[in-house]
Amino acid sequence: MRIVFAGTPEFARVALAALHAHAFEIPLVLTQPDRPAGRGMKLQASPVKQFAQKHDWPVAQPRSLRLDGKYPDDAAAAREALLAARPDAMVVAAYGLILPQWVLDLPRLGCLNIHASLLPRWRGAAPIHRAIEAGDERTGVTIMQMDAGLDTGDMLVEESLAIGEDSTAQLHDRLAAQGGRLIVDVLRLAQAGRLQPRPQPAEGITYAHKIEKAEAPIDWALPAAAIARRLRAFDPFPGATTQLGAETLKCWAGHVLQDVLPDATGLPPGTVLRADAAGLAVATGDGVLLLTELQRAGGKRLPAAAVLAGFAIQSGQVLG
Repeated sequence: MRIVFAGTPEFARVALAALHAHAFEIPLVLTQPDRPAGRGMKLQASPVKQFAQKHDWPVAQPRSLRLDGKYPDDAAAAREALLAARPDAMVVAAYGLILPQWVLDLPRLGCLNIHASLLPRWRGAAPIHRAIEAGDERTGVTIMQMDAGLDTGDMLVEESLAIGEDSTAQLHDRLAAQGGRLIVDVLRLAQAGRLQPRPQPAEGITYAHKIEKAEAPIDWALPAAAIARRLRAFDPFPGATTQLGAETLKCWAGHVLQDVLPDATGLPPGTVLRADAAGLAVATGDGVLLLTELQRAGGKRLPAAAVLAGFAIQSGQVLG
């Protein structure tokens, strides 16, 4: 099978590597244009582009695929490249561009999307983060036949896994490996003419809106359990932050203290109850959160005890 691949970040690179490992022919790779990154803000190729270049595959980086949009020349050039590639199918994973109808119709078997949720729950841009933030016990990967809607197409394969106490970074890696394995399975089924699409359920639809930097500040009035989930959901981006005077602290890890400290009752949310080798115990709107991994501005992520050794925080101070 001739597979055009469209994707950009590490999640997509894992799927592309799986296709390569199973000897699918890749006549063309689509990925987002290079972006400034790092402290020097130098242009950096996406993980998908880097992998494609390593294997000498043709790469196209259109700014849009809409022939009547803002970048019609980019779209027209991409159309010529796609026609020349003669794909049997297009595999899409976290590409970042909307596929217009002409793209959806071009491959013989259509466009197959690797989506990191159990559809129709968490359609949209940030399904991994939002599943953790919401306290879902399970998530997974859905391979979907793409249509013109936002993650609305028929499901081809769906497989779940337990979230546990994973952060977004940890769950991302497990889902990426799962997606790479499942897309190979689906393409083998397609080769044999054995795909059995089924419509998504009409109930249980939720949307995973894009993660914004503005969500980073911790609202200590929330329950401790909700804040602990947000710490995991926002690792590695954007990180959860709180203020202590003029200093901004990033809070990377923590858990609910099951035995509520006796002096926690009635205190304003964000009040520091204890700062010691165990971490930073903070009163919340419901319960106590023990922060166990912190980062000062300009510093590294460290166990809370290591940060507190050089940064005096006293009981009674209020965060936020």
